[in-house]
Amino acid sequence: MSGSLRALGTRTGFRWLARMRRAPAFHPEGLGCTGELVMPGLSGKPWGVPWLDGLGRYECAVRLSRGAGLPPPLPDWLGLAVRVQDAGGPGHSLDLLLTGSSRLPVLRHLPLPRGDALGGPYSTLLTYRVGGRGMVLAAFPRRRLRPVHGSPGPLRRALERGPLVFDLRAAEPLGRWRTFAVLTVRSPLPAPTRSTPGFDVYRNSLPGLEPGPGLATVRPAAYEGSREGRSRASGGLGTHGTPGSGTSDT
Repeated sequence: MSGSLRALGTRTGFRWLARMRRAPAFHPEGLGCTGELVMPGLSGKPWGVPWLDGLGRYECAVRLSRGAGLPPPLPDWLGLAVRVQDAGGPGHSLDLLLTGSSRLPVLRHLPLPRGDALGGPYSTLLTYRVGGRGMVLAAFPRRRLRPVHGSPGPLRRALERGPLVFDLRAAEPLGRWRTFAVLTVRSPLPAPTRSTPGFDVYRNSLPGLEPGPGLATVRPAAYEGSREGRSRASGGLGTHGTPGSGTSDT
């Protein structure tokens, strides 16, 4: 099957699933939160990306979700979506989409289901181009004394007790993880759990920090299909009540 036919089939399938769910095709239910990302500055070898090599403090929109929408207490493919506001300058955000995975080199590209939202790292799964090198990005949660179930209700209650903190790291396929930022997830938003700001790693990337070629045709088609399906299900309006503002985060 050609790339164009695969993309068409993917777009159609994701459009149908999103329309049936009236939510993203994957990660249909989640908790939107405010957050802050701090860039501590360069420590060690330069990344070769100005944003990663610099200092900074950015407001974030964060969404914690369950990938397949399975009923609790079943484990699920947990998701962590982050929009770093103005990372590339005013009006130019950076989106990161990460899924529960493993810290081990051979498993960094595989989604692993679990119940505890803080039970392991979240990975981009696909390789990023970071300063010309292929790397995987990941968010490592700082554990609490008790597990935090990855459903919206338990996550909301956990945030009432204090923020959730993640160390953002990058590593080459067989290399060691290096921290480049700290993400603090703060207050849950009052918006419905099926609302989302429309994360899209292809539209919202930075020079020198971009998704690699893996699934470069199919994944954007999935985003488009999911967005179209949700727009039709809501009568042509996006999740925030404006035309075209539907999600892209499948």
